Amino acid sequence: MAVLNIRVDDQVRDQLKEIAGNQGVTLSEFVRDLLMEAVVPVYERKVKHGDEPAQESMQIGDRQVLSLLHRILARVLPEDANDVDGDLEYQLMRARLLEAGYTGEYWYEVAGFNTELSKRDCGRVSDLLDMFRIITYSTDRLSKNGTPVDDDLAFELEFQGFDHNDPLESHMASYVEFLMRDDRWTELKPQLERNDNGNSHSRVLDTYLRMLSEYRRIKDSRKRGSSRLDNLLSQEELEQIAAARIHPSNRRNAES
Repeated sequence: MAVLNIRVDDQVRDQLKEIAGNQGVTLSEFVRDLLMEAVVPVYERKVKHGDEPAQESMQIGDRQVLSLLHRILARVLPEDANDVDGDLEYQLMRARLLEAGYTGEYWYEVAGFNTELSKRDCGRVSDLLDMFRIITYSTDRLSKNGTPVDDDLAFELEFQGFDHNDPLESHMASYVEFLMRDDRWTELKPQLERNDNGNSHSRVLDTYLRMLSEYRRIKDSRKRGSSRLDNLLSQEELEQIAAARIHPSNRRNAES
């Protein structure tokens, strides 16, 4: 493991030491975990996930284009149309409100649209799926070699999906479903099925990010190999990733 030397003021050191002591960890452990979280920082909920709010105003060109599209759709819908596109009168109504500039009704144009899942969070979902895939392959390999991991560890290392009651995690859960539509990460589907079809019923993103940070540390400490088996994790490495689930302030209590 690499050693990083940094210089700080005595006051900063004393404050860090006091905080670490209050959390029941050493100064080295506390600073190391802060640095690991900085590599994969916990999401700050600056964006309220859910329905995209309607624009307060639209450019005239945008209104013209949208109105024309609604009028075209109104003419091509079958007479018995009754799905989300509605019927002729529904589409003509949406065209008229745009033409009249009824800003209070612009919500029709964004109904059903979610706020964007950022590129960063999309990348995190993919990284987490990759990590859990390697974990799954690793536990399977250990089992085939006659050294299976115990049930408690296997459960801690399962991909349980995300919390469907949390706006951000629910958005991530729908992204997982989208990514798996073309049979990617299929080895994780049984785990999702065992965990209420991917509903963890509690927020797990922060826990996953701590696991991902430890997983990256393990991978970065290795020499790159050419074989697929070189990517697999040992029993000890799996235990390290599972241990990262626990927040640093609770680790000493968990050990005792």
